[in-house]
Amino acid sequence: MDFTPSARSLDWLARLQDFSERYLLPHNAAWHRHAAEGRPPPFLEDLKSLAREEGLWNLCLPRLAQGEPGTRLSNLDYAPLAEHMGRLHWSAEVFNCNAPDSGNMELLQRHASHAQRAQWLAPLLQGTIRSAFAMSEPDVASSDPSNLQTTVRREGGELVLNGRKWFITGAAHPNCRLLVVVCRNDDAAEGERHGAHSLVLVPADAPGVERVRNITIMQHTSPEGHCELLLRNVRVPADHLLGAWGQGFALAQDRLGPGRVHHCMRTIGQCELALELACDRALERKAFGKTLADQSNVQEWLAESRIEIDQARLLVLRTAWALDQPEPGPRLRAEIAAIKVVAARLQTRVVDRAIQVFGAMGLSPDTPLAWLWTWGRALRVMDGPDEVHLRTVARDELARARARGGASAAYFTTPEQLLAPPRIR
Repeated sequence: MDFTPSARSLDWLARLQDFSERYLLPHNAAWHRHAAEGRPPPFLEDLKSLAREEGLWNLCLPRLAQGEPGTRLSNLDYAPLAEHMGRLHWSAEVFNCNAPDSGNMELLQRHASHAQRAQWLAPLLQGTIRSAFAMSEPDVASSDPSNLQTTVRREGGELVLNGRKWFITGAAHPNCRLLVVVCRNDDAAEGERHGAHSLVLVPADAPGVERVRNITIMQHTSPEGHCELLLRNVRVPADHLLGAWGQGFALAQDRLGPGRVHHCMRTIGQCELALELACDRALERKAFGKTLADQSNVQEWLAESRIEIDQARLLVLRTAWALDQPEPGPRLRAEIAAIKVVAARLQTRVVDRAIQVFGAMGLSPDTPLAWLWTWGRALRVMDGPDEVHLRTVARDELARARARGGASAAYFTTPEQLLAPPRIR
């Protein structure tokens, strides 16, 4: 496997970096000022228009159909671009590569009907609307999706939804028009798990949809929202069912894979930024008669961060490569689970060291470090907690061990084996 960026990837990366230098960094402070006021910046739409004019649009969607706008980069080619976007956490929206829209667009590409594509996918690809993926709930352990209790029932030519969702990213955005809601079928048998849920496309302004609050994450408020939603007798036409009745669990898992990889790609970029900030700070700050860069413990922090970032990047790139294969291997799910754990833990470690180098300033809003640490910590819960992903990796490892049938016993050196003559098989 050669993970050297292709010429095409490097070309788009250079364009992206130039665009970021010219337009995004000059707007960074203004973005944070508007975010502190709890509202999306008014200049974001202008930046999106500029990005689209320069072809920097839908960079994360390799399966675009003929005529749909975008670059059709593979996941491996997209990885360096996503890494760069991670340096400014709000920049992905400028290029129409932000979560949850990126995952929702891929889900609609794979499973939407012609009418659903026209109504929802086309405007999402154009960037004229936003969407949300309504999965997790406050009353059950949503790390096990089969627990979800928001219900859907078929009534005549309509689907009727009732339930409560929370931490629904993007639901507070003024352009959010679509909720992809994970529901439990009202006719599901008791104890039925993986065939008991469906996905329903719900207009965000449908009667009965109430946005209860925008939940802060460790006291950080996102202007696009991580919202609590109440669905009370929400009625939509029966053709708003996405995929087949009872297929929701499988579709949700299908959607989460690429999205998790994108999160990990952006995490690498955020960790690179944190390490750069820490190095610059260490070179210019003095304590006890010498710069922080000359302190042996600070050198150790910087070295550990560099090693861990490079290790994590290789694992993410390998998973992106696996995702690009025509027939993804049976271990892909475990590989995605592994990078999700590695990336989130990496971010909290690397950013924590950078905060320590900065001292009190690292805790303040004057640098991006406090937000980066918060987001890294949140990622250890969002899109599945560490424990669930570790269980996936462990199950894959144990399945391979069962298939080997105890073949490792040949490496034992018990007294009986030491006495036995060599046996050529």
